[in-house]
Amino acid sequence: MGFLGFANVYAMRVNLSVAIVAMINSTVPLPSNDSTLDVCPTSGPTNTSIPTKQGDFNWTAEQQSIILGSFFYGYVLTQIPGGRIAEIYGGKLVYGVGVLLTALFTLLSPVAAYIDFKLFIAVRVLEGLGEGVTYPAMHAMLARWIPPLERSKFAAYVYAGSNIGTVISLPISGWLCTLDFGGGWPLCFYLFGGLGVIWFVAWIFLIYDTPQRHPRICPKEIEFITQSIGPQQDEESTPSIPWCKFLTCLPLWAILIAQCGQSWLFYTQLTELPTYMNNILHFDIVSNARLSALPYLTAWVAGILISIFADWLLAKGVISRLNSMKLWNTVAAFMPAFGLLGIAWAGCDRIAVMVLLSVTSAFGGAAYAGNQMNHIDLSPQFAGTMYGITNAASNICGFMAPYVIGLIISDTQQTLGQWREVFYLAAAIDLGANLFYLFFASTEEQDWSRPEIDDMTISAPVESLLFPES
Repeated sequence: MGFLGFANVYAMRVNLSVAIVAMINSTVPLPSNDSTLDVCPTSGPTNTSIPTKQGDFNWTAEQQSIILGSFFYGYVLTQIPGGRIAEIYGGKLVYGVGVLLTALFTLLSPVAAYIDFKLFIAVRVLEGLGEGVTYPAMHAMLARWIPPLERSKFAAYVYAGSNIGTVISLPISGWLCTLDFGGGWPLCFYLFGGLGVIWFVAWIFLIYDTPQRHPRICPKEIEFITQSIGPQQDEESTPSIPWCKFLTCLPLWAILIAQCGQSWLFYTQLTELPTYMNNILHFDIVSNARLSALPYLTAWVAGILISIFADWLLAKGVISRLNSMKLWNTVAAFMPAFGLLGIAWAGCDRIAVMVLLSVTSAFGGAAYAGNQMNHIDLSPQFAGTMYGITNAASNICGFMAPYVIGLIISDTQQTLGQWREVFYLAAAIDLGANLFYLFFASTEEQDWSRPEIDDMTISAPVESLLFPES
């Protein structure tokens, strides 16, 4: 259900990246075949080409960048509150209501767009507010449900829903945009918004906050999970958040900066790739959407396989938990960054661009075995809040990246040179952030993680068995 939830929210998040191509009454002049310009030549129409329909809105490149980034204005605001509320009261309602609100505002998006440009931005911000609680709330739930040696694998299963949601949403949205029924592009919002509402109903009846509250779970499984994770705080005895300790915790800063670097590259690809493929490589909207989905398909498959392999190495004692996280975080940073650098020089070679994107993006899934679960190591009881902090910071890139790209890219004639600057910037930020993580990451539970009255008598032997090398 967590997997399907993330598939839903990502489908609702990324459908705009495709829909906006169909929404725009083209403000960019037709591509030129002038060899003196740094642009890709156009190819003539074929029997399978999709006729281009004029959109309903005359939005400039800067306005489009603001729209694409507006979701993240709201998204970053509810990260920390979402994580903290999930820690205290449980993640079931926090996660579920977050998906529901995202779905409802997605359903309202087409109406808002037709009424006013600013209202459309406001609805996207509100959609972001709803979705912002989902990752921290799920992180808090994983901390209560998943034994340490299985976290990379389970995190990959759950969070990889974001990749499969993108894989499903992009081609379906591209196809819907070509239809005459209902105006075409509004169907992208109605379909995925409706699925989000249906998912919420199932979530409410099937999911429970902790193993102890689940009415159908095996008692032996409850015992195994409890012994593996250690005693958990009762709702009434939840301690206050050590904000000052967070600020001075260098390993937490390492996670935050690593996620910022990966997010800048990820959102450059997520929000701008359909525009690049339309304006530079000149794919029609259906081909554009299908090919844009390929990197997320490879990231989904590889992310699960890498995480299973990473957990196997840990279980066999081949590598320490800290070195495992550093290794896979480096893989998740370097390979996609080098892929973008390759795309910058592949130019107009469509096949080379898609092969580079698909192959290198697969390694981006290694982040699940890298920094994604690191919060739980530092402090299991504050994992949701800490994830909210780092995810809020990293998702500032969700609106910063499109805004900066809008400043680099010209309204009148987009060129390969301009897009190379975009790709160089994303790769440099990602690689630099990974270096910081390599120097300062840690997997040791911090001394401020547990209250002083907790003598650790129960959990210490378990932790020594699970992490003998740390």
